[in-house]
Amino acid sequence: MAIKHYLTFADLTLAEYEYLIERTKVIKRKFKNYEPYHPLLDRTLVMVFEKNSTRTRLSFEAGMHQLGGAAIYLNTRDSQLGRGEPVEDAAQVMSRMCDVIMIRTFGQEIIDRFAAHSRVPVINGLTNEHHPCQVFADVFTYIEHRGSIAGKTVAWVGDANNMLYSWLQAAEVFGFHVNVSTPAGYDINPALVSPNHQRHTVFANPADACEGADLVTTDVWTSMGYEQENAARLKAFDGWIVDADKMRRANKDALFMHCLPAHRGEEVSADVIDGPQSVVWEEAENRLHVQKALLEYLVLGKV
Repeated sequence: MAIKHYLTFADLTLAEYEYLIERTKVIKRKFKNYEPYHPLLDRTLVMVFEKNSTRTRLSFEAGMHQLGGAAIYLNTRDSQLGRGEPVEDAAQVMSRMCDVIMIRTFGQEIIDRFAAHSRVPVINGLTNEHHPCQVFADVFTYIEHRGSIAGKTVAWVGDANNMLYSWLQAAEVFGFHVNVSTPAGYDINPALVSPNHQRHTVFANPADACEGADLVTTDVWTSMGYEQENAARLKAFDGWIVDADKMRRANKDALFMHCLPAHRGEEVSADVIDGPQSVVWEEAENRLHVQKALLEYLVLGKV
């Protein structure tokens, strides 16, 4: 089978996602019923981390073990990558010793270079520009709770970060619309969006972006790697908190999502993230299940 990487959300087609969603349902059901399922027996996942992680490491490591395989954790600080080994050389070596590689790093160009020299599938566990695994889990979570996301409206309130760019790609794949509201100076980078993207609308007022939305979602105001900007961002993002007033502008059955970790009182109020419309815990758990389906598909193809 030809090597297939998962570096951005747009790397898979709608048909592939529909297959993976059905596989995720099966794999999740087996997990909930304590049914052993080991299609990746004797297979190895290498996880390369340049950024800190809780959910990404746990979901990939636990998921690979649950599929019968082994997961090896590598931090760039503790490997030769941290001492200047070329990414291309590391890819050649690592991919001869394992079956699939997940990388969580800074620039997208790093993972692109790695994948170009890898003999096995490479998965984006997060870069500055994209976070496809998380948005796949979010789309799956919406479908679990509300059915098809096609034709729906997703409201993004906050920074134009990696989550937003993956949401914009997901909108093109699944056929939904994204209402985007970011503070001035933190808006969409056109270089990271398809030039003909017709599935998003920009709003200056974050409350207006939530009007009629089926899903309202946000992220921290200061992503990893931008900590030195924290004070300026707190000032710039004043008013962009997802609170009860903004949720009332959305549809009555709208869901709230956040990829976590969250800062209550900054990007989201406690009554929203801990309220009845929030599905953040299901969303977090579903990282495990969609990534297991993804690992199965990238290593074995359709089963």
